[in-house]
Amino acid sequence: MKSGHANVGQVRDLKGVVEREKAAMGLFITLEPSTEPMRVEAVSAGFYHSDRWQKDYPKIQILTVEELLGGKQPSLPPFSAGGFAKAPRIGKAEGEQRELM
Repeated sequence: MKSGHANVGQVRDLKGVVEREKAAMGLFITLEPSTEPMRVEAVSAGFYHSDRWQKDYPKIQILTVEELLGGKQPSLPPFSAGGFAKAPRIGKAEGEQRELM
């Protein structure tokens, strides 16, 4: 999130962090509209390809707070949390109170 005077260098920095950390994508959120050089730098990062959804998503996306508050969403693969395995119960049977130590 950048609060003021966002510039192409900051988008370039985000692009570098995404590459270094091997992240799938990065979102640059700013109060001000993006400039043409910022948009060009974001596009130069390429795309993240989701094998599961067989779709490409921009690797770096720039959104303003105003856009987000207006309901615009980043272009992301659908999220599915999937299930978690239930942990095995340890100790007394369910419903029985344990003693404090």
